[in-house]
Amino acid sequence: MTALTRLFAALAAAAFVFAAAPAQAQGFTPQQRSEIESIIRDYFLKHPELIEELQALAQSEKLKKVISENRQALFHSPRQVTLGNPNGDVTMVEFFDYNCGFCKRALDDMVTLMKADPNLRVVLKEMPVLSQGSMDAAQVGVAVAMQDKTGKRYFDFHQKLLSGRGQVDKARAMAVAKEVGADMARLEKDISGPEVRAALQESFALAEALGFQGTPSYVIGNEAVVGAVGVKELQAKINMARCGKPAC
Repeated sequence: MTALTRLFAALAAAAFVFAAAPAQAQGFTPQQRSEIESIIRDYFLKHPELIEELQALAQSEKLKKVISENRQALFHSPRQVTLGNPNGDVTMVEFFDYNCGFCKRALDDMVTLMKADPNLRVVLKEMPVLSQGSMDAAQVGVAVAMQDKTGKRYFDFHQKLLSGRGQVDKARAMAVAKEVGADMARLEKDISGPEVRAALQESFALAEALGFQGTPSYVIGNEAVVGAVGVKELQAKINMARCGKPAC
C-alpha cells in the first residue's frame, strides 16, 4: 500500500467516524474540521515521503495534460522524422543533441529496441542545447530529412554523426550529409531557410512545454522519461503504453 493510499484510508476512516455524529446532519463542526486537519498534518509529519509522492503525482498529471494538448505536434508533425514501424501501436519520441554524450549511448538503445520490437514507432526531434555546433548540426540534420521523407537517409546521417568521436559542428555535419548522398546545393540553401527554422522552433517549444532541459529526453505514451535510462527502462515504459504493465 502506497503512502498516498494510506493517507486516503486514514482520511476516509476519520470522515466515517465524524459522519456518524449527529452534528453531521448540518456538516462538520469547526471542532471536527480541526480534528481532520490535525490528522492530515500529523500524517504528513509521520510520512514525509508522502510529499514527494504527491509532487510526483502532480507532475505526472501535468505532463499527461501537456502531452494531450500537444499530441499532434509530438507524434504527428509533418516536420518530424519517423523511424521503425510507421503504423506501430506505441510511439517513442526522443529529443536529442548531436554533442550529447548520453545521446550517443542512447542511440544503441533505440536501435536495439527497434530491432526487437516490430510494432515500435520512433520519432526523432532535434534539441540542440549544448553549443553552437549542436545548433549548426541540427540545422543540417533537418535539411537532410527534408530531402528524404522515408527517413532512411536521415537515419544513416543520424547514426554516423552520433557514433563519431569528438565535437560535432557544421563542417562535420555537412561532411556526413555528403557521405550519405544528400543534395549539397539544396542543403546549403535549406539550412538557413524558414522550414528548418520552423522545425527547430517546434522542437524547442515542445521541450519547454514538457519541462525538458537536457538530452536525451523521451515521451512514451503519456509518460516523459529524462536521461539515458537504458533499454530495460525504456522497454518497460513501452510495455506500459502498450498493455498497462511493465512486461506484456
